[in-house]
Amino acid sequence: MLGAMLDLTRQRWHDITPPITPDIAVFPGDTPFSRDVLLAFGRGDHLALSSIRTTVHLGAHADAPSHYHPDGIDIARRELSRYLGLCEVRTALVPPRTRLTPAHLGHAPLRAPRLLLRTGTFPQPNAWTPEFAALSPELVDWLAGEGAVLVGIDTPSVDLADDALLLSHAALFRHDLAVLEGLVLAEVPDGLYLLIALPLPLVGADASPVRAILVEL
Repeated sequence: MLGAMLDLTRQRWHDITPPITPDIAVFPGDTPFSRDVLLAFGRGDHLALSSIRTTVHLGAHADAPSHYHPDGIDIARRELSRYLGLCEVRTALVPPRTRLTPAHLGHAPLRAPRLLLRTGTFPQPNAWTPEFAALSPELVDWLAGEGAVLVGIDTPSVDLADDALLLSHAALFRHDLAVLEGLVLAEVPDGLYLLIALPLPLVGADASPVRAILVEL
């Protein structure tokens, strides 16, 4: 039964990862994505070979606790089960620069231990804007009380772009919640899914890009 559940040739699924190109937006001052072609068939080489340079906070990505707290662990030590399992997608369309609270979700109980939030405030992954919405520490506290193990959002950060204190990240650390940022949820209906969004074991790293998908149940 489990094998059938994970057979993506038989089930509908959604890729919620933005394409990675040199145009993808990153926080101002962070390292943009670039790819250096070392070998290419078009140049007469016997194979294709390239290297990349990039921030680890690229596109759809998982922050490690070491990103926002000096005592936090790196992404290689993060428990993978947090990024794999039953997930709920909810829409909370709000004005720019809004911090989401439990009231924006109607205080409705969680239906899954992982929650992905669609705010609609960062619609173009290739066009940077600091006007995106974020989470409030109050919402993080509420999610922890609901038994959440992960929260994700369709913006570059769970904090506002100019929040140097990283208030919601600090709340994540207090409750040991995992987080996904930079998701593309515009075409995903609200509901329950199987989330697969595994980070790479980048030893010492403060984040990792993920290839995030949602499988319809």
